[in-house]
Amino acid sequence: MSNYTKATNFATKDALTSGNPLKIVKGTEIDTEFNNIATAVATKADLASPTFTGTPTLPTGTIGVTQSAANSSTALATTAFVQAALSALYPVGAIYINATSSTNPATSLGFGTWTAFGAGRVMVGFNSGNALFDTAEETGGSANAIIVSHTHTATVTDTGHSHIIPTFGGGTTGNQAIGTTGTAADATKTTNTASTGVSVAISTEGSSGTNANYQPYITVYMWKRTV
Repeated sequence: MSNYTKATNFATKDALTSGNPLKIVKGTEIDTEFNNIATAVATKADLASPTFTGTPTLPTGTIGVTQSAANSSTALATTAFVQAALSALYPVGAIYINATSSTNPATSLGFGTWTAFGAGRVMVGFNSGNALFDTAEETGGSANAIIVSHTHTATVTDTGHSHIIPTFGGGTTGNQAIGTTGTAADATKTTNTASTGVSVAISTEGSSGTNANYQPYITVYMWKRTV
C-alpha cells in the first residue's frame, strides 16, 4: 500500500517571471502526477468489503459489528462477541476449575460473580434414583472411617464324651481294678453334656480413625458463578 506523493510543485511556477521555461506546466509533469495518483488509489482498500493483505493493524478502540452467537465463520470477532461466548460457556451455576491459579474468574474472564466452591469435597454425578444424590449441591459423607454398628455372637456346646471304665473279672491280664485278680473287661460310659468353660476370642475387623476414609484425590481451585 502506497500513499500519493506529489512530484511537481505547481504553486512555485506562479512566482516565476513570464518567459521562464519552468513556468510552463509540461504534459510529462501532469502525466507523472496522474500516474502517482493512480498507483496510490490502486493500492488502497475499498470502503465496502475490502480484502486486506499482509498484516493489517487496527487502531486501539476500533469499533466493529458484533457477530451473532452462532456465527462460526472467519468474520472478525469483537470483544463483545468474545465476552458473550465465554458467558454462554460459563452460565450462572457453572463451575470453573483451575489446577494452579487461585485467581477469582471474575478477574481472569472479565464477567460474572464467582464464589469459591466445594472446599474439601469431591463432586458426584446427579442420580434421581438415589436419595443421597437426587438434589443439586446435596452434601454427605465423612472424611473419617467409621465401622457400621454390628454384633458378633458365638456358641460353644459340649455334646458329651466317653471314659473307659475297667470292670472286675478273673485272670491276670487286661485292665484290672487295683487289688483284684482276674481278667478285666473294658466298658465305656458317656458323660452328660456340660459346660466346659471354653473361652472364645472374636477378632476385630475394619478400622476407624481421622482422615482414613478418602478416595484417591487431587486438589484444585473451584469456583461457582452466582450472577
